[in-house]
Amino acid sequence: MTAEVVARVLKGSVDLHVHPAPSPLPRRVDAVEAAQAAEAIGMRAIVVKSHHHSTVTDVLALGRDLDGLPVKVFGGIALNSAVGGLNPHAVDLALKLGGRIVWFPTIGSPQHIAHHAAHPDLKFPKLAVHVREERPVDVLDEHGELRPEVHDIIGLVKEHDAILASGHMAPDRILAVFEAAHAAGVSKLLVNHPNFVVEATHEQGRRFVELGAVIEHSLCMYDDRSSFYNWDIDVLLGWINAVGADRSTLGSDLGQMKNPLPSEAFTKIVGQLLDAGLAEADLEAMVRRNPARLLDMGD
Repeated sequence: MTAEVVARVLKGSVDLHVHPAPSPLPRRVDAVEAAQAAEAIGMRAIVVKSHHHSTVTDVLALGRDLDGLPVKVFGGIALNSAVGGLNPHAVDLALKLGGRIVWFPTIGSPQHIAHHAAHPDLKFPKLAVHVREERPVDVLDEHGELRPEVHDIIGLVKEHDAILASGHMAPDRILAVFEAAHAAGVSKLLVNHPNFVVEATHEQGRRFVELGAVIEHSLCMYDDRSSFYNWDIDVLLGWINAVGADRSTLGSDLGQMKNPLPSEAFTKIVGQLLDAGLAEADLEAMVRRNPARLLDMGD
């Protein structure tokens, strides 16, 4: 596929999953550098993520450095131990300061902790700053019901018309949270890398989509230059075919030390998907229209 076609697809694209510094995990770029790299390929916006703290204040602190860039940078909060887990106060602050995504537990989800224990060689970054061990953050109580805090957080997401993301929860937890969010009127649901740690099936993915979710695929897991490379492009195509391009999006999930830049992975994987026969219009929906709508940036 020609570079011109790839560039055309990427013009105005959005990356909802960038991991910059600062972080206890080693990072290659900060938010400004990630935005500059995104600008170089014509991207419109990025969302920066940390497993350990709200990135909303990071973005605000970099205001002057980011103001001169055409790429919009947004932050969010992941509900792991370092922010108090299922902490409505932390979510309230993050959203009121402009946060756009609330990720339910990632490294703190029981699914992630159990998966890591069962796969000690899991392709996941190693801490550079050794913080306290993550405690399990489960959305279900001992009776299998959603904890009250979950409903509180769902209400905050609805109030701010933000994106509710699955994080690294198990499919049954995702379903429970998404069903409650859907019933509460939350319209922006995002499933993160459904086949990595989450271990969802295509059938479960289609159920999430029925509730209004968009399925996000992490490019770092399909780029053979990445330390997190797991699958070839056929696996990604299988997922897109299973749930539809209109309900799929691509996020780099990159920014780590010694890995490709997010912009580099977008350029490579978009080219591979085009070469594999995915329609240009479908890719434009996945990298541009679908994530832009989630961020209220139009089409």
